[in-house]
Amino acid sequence: MTVLTTARLTLTPVAVSDLDDLIALWADADFTRHIMGRGLSEEEVWFRLLRDLGHWQAKGYGNWSIRETDTGAYVGSVGVLDYRREMTPAFDAPELGWGVAPAFQGQGLALEALQAALAWADAHRPEGRTACMISPDNTPSVRLAGRVGYRPYAEADYKGSLVTLYQRPRAQAG
Repeated sequence: MTVLTTARLTLTPVAVSDLDDLIALWADADFTRHIMGRGLSEEEVWFRLLRDLGHWQAKGYGNWSIRETDTGAYVGSVGVLDYRREMTPAFDAPELGWGVAPAFQGQGLALEALQAALAWADAHRPEGRTACMISPDNTPSVRLAGRVGYRPYAEADYKGSLVTLYQRPRAQAG
């Protein structure tokens, strides 16, 4: 499985050893506000972890755990995903997803991790674009998506919440 590195971060495929960090992250209401609208129980986090482990097995890509290289501190996750979300319009390209713990926000770490994941997707996925969905109220993620080239193309209802769908063409080599 693919490990990515940046100037400050090491991104490793999600692992069972990440469970305690994931439980703490997904219980944080500031983190989940724009994603789930509530914190998650340990059982729900365990099932998400199992899903992400299986994603790597089934697809050969998925969520990476983001850690500071120098300290090993858990920062969050970023991933190239195929979650087969039930919404209209459906994703017809790999989905990019990201989330950084509140303690690490505003330091450029999400941008650094997202750029690494996008570089990997551009080099290893055959599709001509990637997509993501963001709550319209999640202004930091909307800004971050724009910084890496995502542009809105549709709105959708996902599990009772309005989301904006964004797309980004594959970066041209060279």
